[in-house]
Amino acid sequence: MTKPVKYQLFSDPWKYYGKMLEDIESAQTYIYLETFRLGNDVMGERFRDKLTKAASNGVEVKLLIDYWGAGSIRTGFFDDFVKAGGEVRYFKKIKYNFDFFTRSHRRNHRKLLLIDDKVSYLGSSNITGYNLNWRESVLRMESSITSVLQKLFMQDYKIYNRYIFSKAYYTRPVRHDDFEIVRDVPLITQKKINNKFIFYIKQAKVSINIETPYFLPGFMLRKSLMDAVHRGVKVNIYLPKKSDVNLVDILRNKYLGPLSKRGINFLFFESNNLHAKIFLVDDKVFGIGSSNFDYRSFRYMFKIMLFGSKKEIVQQIIYHVEETRQHTIPFVFEQWKNRPPIEKFFEWLLLPFRHLL
Repeated sequence: MTKPVKYQLFSDPWKYYGKMLEDIESAQTYIYLETFRLGNDVMGERFRDKLTKAASNGVEVKLLIDYWGAGSIRTGFFDDFVKAGGEVRYFKKIKYNFDFFTRSHRRNHRKLLLIDDKVSYLGSSNITGYNLNWRESVLRMESSITSVLQKLFMQDYKIYNRYIFSKAYYTRPVRHDDFEIVRDVPLITQKKINNKFIFYIKQAKVSINIETPYFLPGFMLRKSLMDAVHRGVKVNIYLPKKSDVNLVDILRNKYLGPLSKRGINFLFFESNNLHAKIFLVDDKVFGIGSSNFDYRSFRYMFKIMLFGSKKEIVQQIIYHVEETRQHTIPFVFEQWKNRPPIEKFFEWLLLPFRHLL
């Protein structure tokens, strides 16, 4: 008899989108979806139509979509869904005032799909068609943690239009079973996810593997990685050769040379875009969720990460990282050192804006 799979890590959008739609179709009680972006495309329409059908069948369906990320879907896209009894809220409308420039960066980048206190999805992916060929990291869980995530979703749903709220309350770490859920809100002085990364990096004894689409780490995070190398820890950081944000790619190059010289191993993913957000220490402790390794994520975004040590998940992440490695090429210091002067100029030009990219 086949042992039921409680935890399943997906990297292929075609596969997890299909499984999500299947789970949505079987929902009996509620469906809660929180995402930065839901596309005005075929994939967005598929999810909308499935959610509309669920709502018309009496399932409680709540959607929380970031106002900025919602883009063109805000007008008319959910009319039938709302008529069927579904609810949709847009997280923090953009307000044009003296704080417009920084406030506009305070976006909800959390990605959750929760169904019936039974099934939850957490990871890196939006609900769109443009990322179908990207490499992502989405964890499906058939676990009691779904009811815990449901409570956290409702907290976000409650403050969707608030700019003032108790940041200490909404960033309290939550422990359940072998898991710790860590959340960030826009708060420069208390970067909970950044600090959790540093905590585990300091504990590392053998290896650290990081997959991230955007790499602009602050000083303390860079120092912790260099200190780990000095202790003899093998540090591998997997980046897309070319991400979907060209300005970040230009600026990150300023960091790669000095960090490579200190022993950090960078590998560029060549097969489409690497959008996964994976953190693995000593092949024992993992982190997965929506956070990137950049200033903007840690300072200005609503993020969520799941940390834990369940072997069933760790083994899948080890396999995922190894599979990623097979499609990479190494960073070459000499090539970086001899890069064109125009590249160095733009790195210098963008450096003052590193907190906002």
